[in-house]
Amino acid sequence: VRCTNPQLCTDNGANIVVTDYGEGDNTDFILSPRAYSRMAQSDKAAELFAYGVVEVEYQRIPCRYGGYKMQFKVHEHSKYPDYLAIVILYQAGQTEILAADVWQADCKEWIGMRRAYGAVFDTTYPPSGEVTLRFQVQGRAGVYWVQASNVIPSDWKAGVAYESDIELE
Repeated sequence: VRCTNPQLCTDNGANIVVTDYGEGDNTDFILSPRAYSRMAQSDKAAELFAYGVVEVEYQRIPCRYGGYKMQFKVHEHSKYPDYLAIVILYQAGQTEILAADVWQADCKEWIGMRRAYGAVFDTTYPPSGEVTLRFQVQGRAGVYWVQASNVIPSDWKAGVAYESDIELE
């Protein structure tokens, strides 16, 4: 993302990770102070902050998380065993996650999870036992499903992240 004011900003802009949709001051992106200042010319960061909301342009680029596989963090609002929300971390590449399902072993079927917001999916009926997830993704290879078997243990805890073997491109 880069701001379009050449008196204050560089042509390079800043690489950011968009994690969720937010609203404020009629803006599309709410940047951290660090990301906001990285758009500025080296001696113009204070002026850019004083300017406030700026026009920006952006381009989607592949994310790269060297050495990390996709992780599933149990959201802090999850309540064992009645409510499970997961946050997807380290989704590398240029793929987009379209849907998430959880495997219900007792009835032997995939149950769709609700997309709460951003990269957060939830269900009010989490399975007992280890949690197997699958994700419908869209990328260069088209639309397909990726499965993460037994990635979340049966005694899952809110706030804990669990690593999978998935690496998206």
